Amino acid sequence: MSQKLIRERFALGRQPFKCFDPFLFCMHHDDTFPVANPKLVQHNTKNEAEERASMGPDPALLARRDMGSDFSYIDGWSMYHGEVVPGFPSHPHRGFETITVVRKGTVDHSDSVGCTARYSKGDTQWLTAGKGIQHSEMFPLLNQDTPNPCELFQIWLNLPRRNKMCDPYFTMFWDEDHPHVTLQDVNGKGTADLTLVAGAIQGAKAMSPPPDSWASQPGSDVAVWVLDIPKSIKVQLPAAESGSEANRAFYFVRGDAVKIQGEKDAEEVLKSRTGVKVDAGQSLTFEAIDEDALLVMLQGKPIGEPVVQHGPFVMNTREEIMQCFADYSKTQFGGWPWTTSDHTHSRETARHAIHLDGRKEFPGKK
Repeated sequence: MSQKLIRERFALGRQPFKCFDPFLFCMHHDDTFPVANPKLVQHNTKNEAEERASMGPDPALLARRDMGSDFSYIDGWSMYHGEVVPGFPSHPHRGFETITVVRKGTVDHSDSVGCTARYSKGDTQWLTAGKGIQHSEMFPLLNQDTPNPCELFQIWLNLPRRNKMCDPYFTMFWDEDHPHVTLQDVNGKGTADLTLVAGAIQGAKAMSPPPDSWASQPGSDVAVWVLDIPKSIKVQLPAAESGSEANRAFYFVRGDAVKIQGEKDAEEVLKSRTGVKVDAGQSLTFEAIDEDALLVMLQGKPIGEPVVQHGPFVMNTREEIMQCFADYSKTQFGGWPWTTSDHTHSRETARHAIHLDGRKEFPGKK
């Protein structure tokens, strides 16, 4: 008996979006930040606080916001938990991974083991929190004469029980090396672009995920695809390698409407801000109707273990969650080696990554 393609529909209303094992969380940030603080034009100051303030918005624009927890999207942007620079000052994680896919803007990473990174449009950071890490993710406003758009997806991928207490680790997929796949329109009318964060398609393979990731386990069939489909283009996507054993969900985050069709079903229309869980054992087509469409696909075989989550901690039992709090209270997961919780790199700092072993990466340089 054939399966219907769409197994579940859900609205992409309040974020984070609904996810399915092995994924825990998906958030789409799309902010049009203003120009950097015009009252503090950078002038080679050595004053750290002033330099940081020069990469935030004009304080006059903050008056109507709930500072420290601003998700208001007033004027098309939020400060989130940042007080000076937008973003997320130091906070802990244990037991899962974060995948941050940047489409616009810049992210500054700092963490409790002394590592740093600055990454921007086209870059992805894949961080394994493992046994525990603090990190900050700040969105510096580097443009002083034009707005600072920032768009990214943050995805949380669970870790299996055996790897939840692994050492923290992160890897960078730089724009210069990031695989993209050109999808041909089924009628030969044009092409769409697929950013290959995880998985494989049409003979192309994503870069290697961290070693302790569920995505590194043979047979996990983890795939993360970002699809940019121009108006009137129709593309076909293959079934998952593991067939219907995998969970596969699509998140239609931008555009007016798309048509979706499986191998057996009639064509259906999805309106924007809709998610669907589909039968991963079927190939399917998407067609952008009246506008360009942006979709994200999250796929993987389920880990199939109990999930107990409390805020930034994801474990298998309530007792393990309580141990997270006890460990964090005692060790701060290595402490915080930076002078402020919202540590932000200087304006002139290049895209880079500095790892725990001292290895330094500068994209485009070997």
